[in-house]
Amino acid sequence: MKKNLLQLDKFDSEREDIINEVIAGFEKPQKQLPCKLFYDKRGSALFDEICGLEEYYPTRTEIGIMKENIDEICSFLDSGCLLVELGSGSSVKIRLLLDNLRNPSGYVPIDISEEHLIESVNALASDYPGLRIMPVCADYTQPFSLPKLDFPFSHTVFFYPGSTIGNFKPDSANRFLGRIAKHAGRGSGLLIGVDLVKDVKTLEVAYNDRKGVTAEFNLNILKRLNRETGTDFDVAKWRHKAFFNPRDSRIEMHLESVINQRVKVDGTSFRIRKDETILTEYSYKYTLEGFEALVSAHYTVERVWTDRDKKFSVQYLKVR
Repeated sequence: MKKNLLQLDKFDSEREDIINEVIAGFEKPQKQLPCKLFYDKRGSALFDEICGLEEYYPTRTEIGIMKENIDEICSFLDSGCLLVELGSGSSVKIRLLLDNLRNPSGYVPIDISEEHLIESVNALASDYPGLRIMPVCADYTQPFSLPKLDFPFSHTVFFYPGSTIGNFKPDSANRFLGRIAKHAGRGSGLLIGVDLVKDVKTLEVAYNDRKGVTAEFNLNILKRLNRETGTDFDVAKWRHKAFFNPRDSRIEMHLESVINQRVKVDGTSFRIRKDETILTEYSYKYTLEGFEALVSAHYTVERVWTDRDKKFSVQYLKVR
């Protein structure tokens, strides 16, 4: 193990917990699966591929905003900070910060996919030999702890890119961001990517790419459940469906049954009708004013950066 890479902290989701979540989701009027199940090794690789697709504007737009404004962004983060990334993934965006920040004290990447996380932090440890890296494998939407640190740092900055906050319903987003504010502490910060309201065509095309990568990503959740929990989904009997819900200002991603069928989950059989769907993900789109109102109980919005077309925003929030 590289000297600057500390041992992996793990907060495991037990198999029974996953099964219980699946059963609870299937007992709702709108069947649903938790979107965290997307991110096994294959799912994480597929998401990386999605981020490079022509139709998927969020990643390249967010990176463009960061590149154009990196000096100012880093001035808000300031020197000596402990940088904590939620959902570190392939670590493309964090490199922009690490290449430009003055003397970061340490980096804590948190990700649910252990294999993806290990691969990523090993590469970072080689490329940034002077940076202390303390990886945490966890579902950050659930209670977790930051590693015990034996070095000083001036303040904590959480980094939450990719508009992943849109995967929460607004009330859940508010509670989640409140927990992050408590982790960070008063006066600390949150650098966050927030997708903005725009025309429906741009939104829907982004989640229905021509190559079918998003469809494969969505269907992979069933393959994972079959492999890890013993469910009996016939993946060929499901199809990807994604659309914009204007009433709630969100993209919804579903898996739609192509026939009448039954699915067993830990011995419990669920009847599923033809054209019935399983909701796998929300992706809420915000106005700048709407997002500021959402976070106002826990943060002040210090600075907002957007692209020229105002498709996306990167925001620096300060914990109240």
